[in-house]
Amino acid sequence: MASYVEVAINLPQITDTFHYHLPADLESAVQPGSLVIVPFGRQRAQGVVLRRVDQPEVSKTKPVEDLVDEEPALTPQQIALAQWMTAETLAPLGACINLMLPPGLSQRTDTLVTLNPERDFDDEALAPLERRIVHLLQARGPLRGRQLNASLRHVEWRGAVRRLARAGIVHTRAVLPPTRVRPKTVRKVALAIPPDQVETLPDPLSRVEKVQERRLRVLRFLAGESGLVEPSWVYAQTGANNGDLKMLAEAGLISLRQAEVWRNPLEDTSFVPDTAPELTHDQVQAWDRIRQGLESARQGQLIAPFLIHGVTGSGKTELYLRAVRETLAAGQTAIILVPEISLTPQTIKRFLARFPDQVGVIHSQLSEGERYDTWRRVRQGELSVLIGPRSALFMPLENLGLIVVDECHHESYDQSDSLPYYHAVPTAVACARLSGAAILLGSATPRVTQYFQAANGEWTLIELPRRILAHRAAIAHHAQRLGIELPKLAGEGEAADLGLPKVSVVDMRQELIAGNRSIFSRELRAGIEHVLESNQQAILFLNRRGSATYVFCRECGYVVKCPRDDKPLTYHSRADQLTCHTCGYQRKMPQTCPQCGSKQIRQLGTGTEKVEQLVREQFPTARTLRWDAETTRKKGAHELILNHFTNHNADILIGTQMLAKGLDLPLVTLVGVILAEVGLNLPDYRAGERTFQLLTQVAGRAGRSPLGGQVVLQTYEPDNYAIQAAAHHDFERFYQQELDFRRITQYPPFSRLVRLEYQNADPLKAESTAEALAGTLRDWIRQGDHPLEMIGPVPCFFTRLYGRYRWQIILKGQSPAELLRNRPLTDWIVEVDPPSLL
Repeated sequence: MASYVEVAINLPQITDTFHYHLPADLESAVQPGSLVIVPFGRQRAQGVVLRRVDQPEVSKTKPVEDLVDEEPALTPQQIALAQWMTAETLAPLGACINLMLPPGLSQRTDTLVTLNPERDFDDEALAPLERRIVHLLQARGPLRGRQLNASLRHVEWRGAVRRLARAGIVHTRAVLPPTRVRPKTVRKVALAIPPDQVETLPDPLSRVEKVQERRLRVLRFLAGESGLVEPSWVYAQTGANNGDLKMLAEAGLISLRQAEVWRNPLEDTSFVPDTAPELTHDQVQAWDRIRQGLESARQGQLIAPFLIHGVTGSGKTELYLRAVRETLAAGQTAIILVPEISLTPQTIKRFLARFPDQVGVIHSQLSEGERYDTWRRVRQGELSVLIGPRSALFMPLENLGLIVVDECHHESYDQSDSLPYYHAVPTAVACARLSGAAILLGSATPRVTQYFQAANGEWTLIELPRRILAHRAAIAHHAQRLGIELPKLAGEGEAADLGLPKVSVVDMRQELIAGNRSIFSRELRAGIEHVLESNQQAILFLNRRGSATYVFCRECGYVVKCPRDDKPLTYHSRADQLTCHTCGYQRKMPQTCPQCGSKQIRQLGTGTEKVEQLVREQFPTARTLRWDAETTRKKGAHELILNHFTNHNADILIGTQMLAKGLDLPLVTLVGVILAEVGLNLPDYRAGERTFQLLTQVAGRAGRSPLGGQVVLQTYEPDNYAIQAAAHHDFERFYQQELDFRRITQYPPFSRLVRLEYQNADPLKAESTAEALAGTLRDWIRQGDHPLEMIGPVPCFFTRLYGRYRWQIILKGQSPAELLRNRPLTDWIVEVDPPSLL
């Protein structure tokens, strides 16, 4: 009797599942979670087996062709999570499952284009792009779609290939490329004879005495090793070379074998073992509640998520560490989510110090091989703690007991650039529920929607209102090395109450009236001078990159914009070029105005490069570092910059929102915010919330030691409620005012939103398509039981991106996604609970 399985196809737009039968040779090998290759239409595709079925939905089924990996690629909990994501986000199931497969193992069907050798054609009769494709095929032979993408960058070549295929000049067919990653193997050496025979060899190893002695040293060295040894280690210990090993192998005295090794990104990470410090009174109370929750979860009870609302530096990480210790002691595993790669190095060292040899890391700057091996080690149960950004949530940890989401408010937990459009925090909550795990969400500035859930009792709220000194030994070490005398603090053992830094709000309008036209207010300048004199450190924050934020003509007002996005180009002085920070378009600085020909081309606005330049001019003795997207492109750049600054190889760190993370920098006593209202006036209901979060978080980098701290917020809008609340470290005041605004306007948490976006290179086509769907939506709303408000269609705030015009429609109500479920929305981006309306 045939066996049948239900398979989810690993293609981004496929929502349905399909039934296949198993050939006899695969019946015992295939199980739920297996990654298989199946025929799908006219192509072959990867798919994941969801379950076995007794009776297929169709009378004639196709066979599963092959098994990609003998072990299941997905756990039952991962399959359940992918199905939850599909229902919650309206994303295709294939796109959700693809999140859980490691890069390189997951493959999508590609197109192979081959020149037809039997078809004669007139080269001159072809269109230029068609001729270019034919010449590529003549020069290089058959090419896959990915190869054509690489050769014809930013060119839409598929239409030209279709025309060539219709004319019979080329053949096309769907192919499934082989997986791009394999286990890494290296050559290793082992002794092939009993160790006691090394000194009694019947034949000499060489006629040359030096060579004889060298080869004998190899045998003696291997006789003292219990396992396989890498050749480089043999060379280092004996002075031998590859020729010696070849000769000894041919003589049957040693064996050369290929052995698998892990690509471990933490192999060279240094750390100092650490012990848990004494907890403060607040932490003890918090830990008692968390420990009870962990115990309840282990007993099979469904527990509410914990929201740890603690001011910056209140000791949230110590609670995470204790929760992980408790989880590992119970034989379970843990996932630690951090918002960005920039936070990962510091977090990794803290967890390695407590849990050596049990911690793994996953993030986008690792190579495909490193990510693949980390995935395999997790699947084999070799790693108990996994740290990384949102992608770490989709790793196949068995017996998951704990999920931690640090800085749970952060924007990087939202995926808005590709399918599936999802939010890591509710997804983590669902993952914890499906796995029977506990979940800790921590932030000094939780989102209004998150705090609302805790305040209403849906989540368990834990408050940590006081800042503590949690790294006394490390701070004392830095102080002694630099000759800094630390003030005495009263407190509870290891964790003294530091208090929050003093914040000054400087009205830059008054600075102009007083004759100060510098980007540095008088108070900030005095603060920088004091830091330099005291051998301390400062952070200068501006959420703009570059040397000038736009370039314009003083004669006619023309602004140099990106031809694909219509956004002003940013000038970067080091490269002496203009760059679009959205699509990457670059061009040289124009010498004359492209519109009127005037030479009065000027740069205006300030970015991090300009701030760095001005610091060097006005404080020539200061050592500076810059931390933004331009300086962190290379692998390991985040860790390098952080290590340099932590070790006081720089006095002033200048950067963008990367600085507003949970970084612990004990020598930073001054934080200067160059322009506090950047982003405050954008037409988005969360603009005030983002500003408050950013200012509070960046201010929290100051005063994390007995040296104290000062924060200077420079602004042209000093009375804005978000800026005032951040200046007074007053989350409650901000929350209540923001909640009142949301209640009046019926924005989340008092409603839910769905954003629909359409893009097209033709502005008229974009508008007409949006208007057509709006009419359809109105009909659906009238016909169904959906009390919804529809906003739009309107052009998006950023009207044009990557050369495509954008229109959007917003649906607002208690469950707007239900209106769209199982509806055909081809070519539309659908975001449920969008993080931004821009």
